[in-house]
Amino acid sequence: MDELTQLESALAAQIDTANDEAAIEAVRVAALGKKGSISEKLKSLGSMSPEERQSQGPAINGLKNRITEALSARKTMLKDAAITERLAREKLDVTLPLRASPAERGRIHPISQVIDEITAIFADMGFAIAEGPDIETDHYNFTALNFPEGHPAREMHDTFFFNPDEKNDRRVLRTHTSPVQIRTMEAQKPPIRIVIPGKTYRMDSDATHSPMFHQVEGLVIDKTANVANMKWVLEEFCKTFFEVPSLKMRFRPSYFPFTEPSLEVDIQCDRSGKEVKFGEGNDWMEILGCGMVHPNVLRHGGLDPDEYQGFAWGMGIDRIAMLKYGMPDLRAFFDADVRWLSHYGFRPLDMPTLFGGLSA
Repeated sequence: MDELTQLESALAAQIDTANDEAAIEAVRVAALGKKGSISEKLKSLGSMSPEERQSQGPAINGLKNRITEALSARKTMLKDAAITERLAREKLDVTLPLRASPAERGRIHPISQVIDEITAIFADMGFAIAEGPDIETDHYNFTALNFPEGHPAREMHDTFFFNPDEKNDRRVLRTHTSPVQIRTMEAQKPPIRIVIPGKTYRMDSDATHSPMFHQVEGLVIDKTANVANMKWVLEEFCKTFFEVPSLKMRFRPSYFPFTEPSLEVDIQCDRSGKEVKFGEGNDWMEILGCGMVHPNVLRHGGLDPDEYQGFAWGMGIDRIAMLKYGMPDLRAFFDADVRWLSHYGFRPLDMPTLFGGLSA
């Protein structure tokens, strides 16, 4: 076997055993590079006699061509194999369903949804939305609302107090949204028709109470507001909120410092099954407190009780959300559990409207 045949056999074996493009490139350089074995053979033609060049030239060039073709074929085969392996590794099952969009996956918290429902109902009745600070003075939270000295709500076991300031005055985390009533009366002349949703704070925690919770209350002030107006507003709200065609209500005497007379409202329900159903049955459930605004509260708001009168009411947003949507534990509202929110939450584009349905 001559020298060219041995070289071709050795290069062919190296080409066959090359497992990737880097290995095949190394064989090419070793054979056809500037100092490659075949290149050196071509360089030696210059030192040969004419007769030797005539026989060796075609043989060496033929070897070069065959090795080049073998290298190209092996490189193509390795490239195809790499593509096949990548396709197998990165294949996508197009029969799987599309991943839901963020607008479809996201959920609105039930409290936010219920606040939107309340806003939609009262806005249709001509009420405006009012807001106020969470940190209040003793004056707005207690004194202006006719809370007497020694009232339990003024005690530390019920209210979150801040440390006294340089004037020895202590601010509080508001225990109700009622301070906004005084702030609104000070800033706006009657007639006043507002609802006030917001956060409130009290030292209480169990399955139906939380240290931070949500409350909504309403206020109407004008020269002719009366209990009959209040009963109509509350009945229309409850029917619309619980989405029932009719609803019986029962008003019981009660006591609140800021209203006189004060009333608690029960609504008709049926507790016989697993779910509480409103607008039917023979049971009753307390739902809110209300009453005519106390003359002292009107005076603190800068209004003359001989000229103006009004009514107010308040209820827990968290509680009516639990009643309407069947949530057993108030504490879950604040646990930030994505599984709970996925179950009880609302789709972002399901905005509550009176014509489209509050909870459709």
